[in-house]
This record gives sequence, C-alpha cells and structure tokens, in this order.
Amino acid sequence: MRFKDRVALVTGGGRGIGAATAQLLAREGAKVAVSDMDVAPAEEVAGPIRGLAIACDVTNREQVDAMVDRTVKELGGLDILVACAGITRDNLLFKMTDEDWDAVIDTHLKGTFLCARAAQRQMVEKKYGKMVLLSSTSALGNRGQVNYSAAKAGLQGMARTLAIELGPFNVNVNVVAPGFVETRMTRATAERLGVDFDAFKIGAASQIPLRRVGQPEDIASVSVQRRIGICFRPDDLREGRSLVALRATQQVFGLFGDTRHQLAGGDHVVNEPGGLAGEHEVA
Repeated sequence: MRFKDRVALVTGGGRGIGAATAQLLAREGAKVAVSDMDVAPAEEVAGPIRGLAIACDVTNREQVDAMVDRTVKELGGLDILVACAGITRDNLLFKMTDEDWDAVIDTHLKGTFLCARAAQRQMVEKKYGKMVLLSSTSALGNRGQVNYSAAKAGLQGMARTLAIELGPFNVNVNVVAPGFVETRMTRATAERLGVDFDAFKIGAASQIPLRRVGQPEDIASVSVQRRIGICFRPDDLREGRSLVALRATQQVFGLFGDTRHQLAGGDHVVNEPGGLAGEHEVA
C-alpha cells in the first residue's frame, strides 16, 4: 500500500474520474477527503472508503480554504491533491453567453488555482507533496467548447508553472489530459449534439487505437499509479536535475487520443541538466 498514512484530497470526487481516483487512493492506503459541490455524492463515495466528505464550491476562496483546513484537522495533514472539479457549458461561439464562459473558466482555472494555493501551504511547509491537475485533449481545440478548451489548455500552463515554483520544495505537479472518457459529462455532450450516447461512444472509439472509450478507472490509474506514484532517484535530487516523466502504458496511450499530445508511447525518463528537481515533471 504505497500511500499508507498519506492524506489525499480529491475535488470533484463525487462522480466519474474523481470518484474512481478517490477509491483507488483509498485502496492504496491513503486517507481520502472527497469534495464535491453537493455533499450527497461526496458522501456516497467517501462512505465505503471511510473517507471524509466535504461540500465545496471550488470557485469560492473561503470554502476552498475551509475544505483544506478541515482535511488537515480531521485527517492529520495533506500530502496529495487531485483537482478533478469541472463543468461544461458547451455552445458555438456565437451562441455562448458570458455566463457560459465565466462558469467554465472559473470552475476549472480559478478553482484549481485556489485549491493548489491552499494545498501548497501544507506541502511546502513539510517539503513533500503531490498534485495532479485534470486537463483534456480538448485543450487542443474542440468544436463548441471554446470555454472548456481554453480552460483545459490553461491548466497545462498552470501545471508547468506550479512544477517550476514548487519543485524546489519537493512538491511534484503533474497534469493528466484524457481523451474520451465515459462519464456524465460526455453523456451531456452527446445530448447537446442530439446523438444517442451509445452511438456517440462507438464513433469516439473508432478514433482510438484500442477501439474502446476510456473509463474513469483508466484515468484514476494514470493519475495515481503514474503521476502521484512517480519516485525520484536520490541522485536526481542531489544533482539538481529536472525529471521529465513521460509514462504511458499501451492501454492508456490508446485511450488518450492525439499522439502528439502524448509525447511518448512507452516508459521514458529524461533528465535535463541545470534544472531544479521536479520543475518540468508534467505529462
């Protein structure tokens, strides 16, 4: 159990990828705080794993700070943050309202920023921490999702910047960018397009090498096993080299869509001289 005695906080943990991630962290021994906008879905996930359920609007600074404080107080600290909270408000540009734009940008970008800022206070103090931010292949652009695509692209820039700033304090920051995953969000996209969800999945699967769409458990495995579970070699830390960890199993590589976005299809670790440990550790 690699995360025994570690404390994890998963935002957007009441459903989909967030729920699968919280469950996997718990199986690996972590004490898990499950956050969601509404407490009911958070409780449904937290109950069976003996976790802590917290209702939180991640766009609200006071609520985010209170969520982190409660996690630290009740679970004994904070070692891992997985930021999964997100929404969609899809529409073509000429139909998209200011409210559609603001809601998506605030939830994904401001919400993740607030959570990372609150979490890093705990992590920097004890010189240990892991953060995983959830992006998407939609960061490369997707019709009807200018708000969502911009937000997910922004999260990749955020992860890189946080990795640079927090790496010297032994806080690793990674971003995971899934392709099509079968969740309530993708079902809503099919409904918006007026397409049967099963037919929608078949069409998406035809573009994926494995010929199947992703499941939340697939992404949880990447986030936990590949991103949080990365370990530095002592020599890398002592010599002050940055570590670029580009890991993808054949299965995950197929599910993650655009190969340009993946960078690598196998296990690759690249050490760049002159950097700070962890400063470029992003997927």
